[in-house]
Amino acid sequence: MNWLKPLIPDVMLAFKLAYKNLMGAGLRTWLNVGVLSFAFVVIIFYNGMIDGWNRQARRDTREWQVGAGQLWHPEYDRYDPYTYEDAHAAMNADIQKLVQKDMLVPVLVEQATMYPQGRMQSAVLKGIRADQKILKLPTASLNETDNAAIIGKRMAESARVEEGETLLVRWRDRNGTFDARELYIAKVFDTNVPSVDNGQLWLSLDLLQEMTGKANEATYLVASENYDQKDTGVWEFKDLDFLLADLDAIIQSKKGGGMVGYFLLLIIALLAIFDTQVLSIFRRQKEIGTYIALGMTRLQVVKIFTVEGSAHSILAALLGAAYGIPLFLWLDTIGLSFSIADNTGITIAETIYPYYSLGLIISTILLVVISSTIVSYIPARKIAKMKPTDAIKGKLQ
Repeated sequence: MNWLKPLIPDVMLAFKLAYKNLMGAGLRTWLNVGVLSFAFVVIIFYNGMIDGWNRQARRDTREWQVGAGQLWHPEYDRYDPYTYEDAHAAMNADIQKLVQKDMLVPVLVEQATMYPQGRMQSAVLKGIRADQKILKLPTASLNETDNAAIIGKRMAESARVEEGETLLVRWRDRNGTFDARELYIAKVFDTNVPSVDNGQLWLSLDLLQEMTGKANEATYLVASENYDQKDTGVWEFKDLDFLLADLDAIIQSKKGGGMVGYFLLLIIALLAIFDTQVLSIFRRQKEIGTYIALGMTRLQVVKIFTVEGSAHSILAALLGAAYGIPLFLWLDTIGLSFSIADNTGITIAETIYPYYSLGLIISTILLVVISSTIVSYIPARKIAKMKPTDAIKGKLQ
């Protein structure tokens, strides 16, 4: 570490002179610092909001829909209703044991048509065990009465049905024969995950198996945290990376779009620092010549002006912390409300609580400090080409 000792006096001198010059510049310094601190706070706020949304959406999707992973029938495609007819298989003894241990929850999926108030509307019937404990779906309500079903709030609004009403549903059994039955809406649940709500009717697994003639069959199996196997027989295991890929793609696109906005803001702040440094070097040529005449090397003078420019970022971080920390703590308490959350079709809570990780804060500080240092160094390079005599006279090269 001995190689650091010669550098310490230069660094200390550079910071002392930078501080005096910045304070002497007065309003010009604080305008630059204010704009840079605003960019600093906006970057942390936006990324914190996106990270908060991502954490909430992933947690809700796992709790309501995907669990710790799923085992799919090879023919099953969640985006293609035409695959539902053939995407089912019998559960063997090993699967049944895992179901009894609450490590797996079987779900049977069937395409159907419902007739709310005489209207015709497509629907998906999903059978699930009423006593399951893996998903947050209120499946206990399926035991209230025969032909009971539960639906989400969005589905209830779309079909214009309420809790306690009946709904006529038509489907095809395994032989292709149409059948119909009135289902009793035992529960209308509220969830942030539209993929378990929109266009879906949840029934008891035994009831749907009896309706379709598919005894002991399922379309996919939801795994619990304790499930440690992968593919099992005909079933293909889908991990969370696969099941949450759509959500991850949305989050990345939102982050990419946000980068354009806050980088423009950051560039405006850096341009202000760049212009200030150019003007400072132009007006302070005699001072530069004096430094060199007193024995400083050109590299030392370049360091002084570079540190002076980069010190804007340090002051901006302190100023941003002064009003940003109370703002972030307040937002973490009340959250950010989105009244359009129910209509987006993606997993998003009505109130998002931002998440400000240590990595986000450190990376943002480094981004601002390094950017301002580079911007400060570019005009300061001109000092290395100055002749001391011309600089003292105030002549430009």
